[in-house]
Amino acid sequence: MEFLNALASSPLLQHALLAGVIASVACGVIGSYVVARRITYIAGGVAHCTLGGMGAARYFNVVHGWSWLHPLHGAIVAAVAAALIIGLVSLRARQREDTVISALWAIGMAVGILFIARTPGYYEDLMSYLFGNILLVSHQDLFLIAALDVAVVGCGVLLYKNFLAVCFDEEFARLRGLSVEFYYLLLLCLTALTVVVLVRVVGLVMVIALLTLPVAVAGHFVSRLWQIMVVSTLLSIALTTGGLAVSYGPELPPGATTIALAGVVYLVVVIAARLLKPAAS
Repeated sequence: MEFLNALASSPLLQHALLAGVIASVACGVIGSYVVARRITYIAGGVAHCTLGGMGAARYFNVVHGWSWLHPLHGAIVAAVAAALIIGLVSLRARQREDTVISALWAIGMAVGILFIARTPGYYEDLMSYLFGNILLVSHQDLFLIAALDVAVVGCGVLLYKNFLAVCFDEEFARLRGLSVEFYYLLLLCLTALTVVVLVRVVGLVMVIALLTLPVAVAGHFVSRLWQIMVVSTLLSIALTTGGLAVSYGPELPPGATTIALAGVVYLVVVIAARLLKPAAS
């Protein structure tokens, strides 16, 4: 009740709640593709590369006076670039994919830390991207997150059949004349944009959990991919809202609280499924 009373009068909480709902839609749609295609490790590498882009954007904003440049702009460029590099390497180069992902993961974090170190002053909002602070979402953040969400969800829904073929049956897709490589790279780019959307909500350290746990839970109740998208989206909305509500009273970090709730829900579902399976058989 304390949270609901505060929500009615606090624009800060209203922005945070709206950001959580918007991000949850992209999370449910693209997260389902990520789990189906089994590219969560790629999403993890992309997520950590965004720190380099955010650090660079903040540096040029403060030091060189590029006031129009926002940390999320840098995150978008870094995430999409990392996704394309990883995708092209996995498709065409002979390098081990996991080695390239690990290298980009480390380099992205290192570049971000170096830019932060060279930027005068201490910027709490930039450091909050590591662990997320949905309460710091501004009007500018909200519009950018909403625009990314529309683009990601629009592509994910309109190209549903193509992505479905690429995720589950590449050979059949090729036989039908579908450009598997193009749609694979596009899916990686959409995953990168979804990561950028979720970074503001739970932080880049925990973004993979929110991208995959609701989908994993939904998979226990429904089987078709579009159904998983719907259920995981609703579950993500419930988790982000619940994280805000639970963290409000004791003043806990909302992002960490959301991930903890997601982890508890996942464990309960997995344990319940194990216990009920012998009984059903």
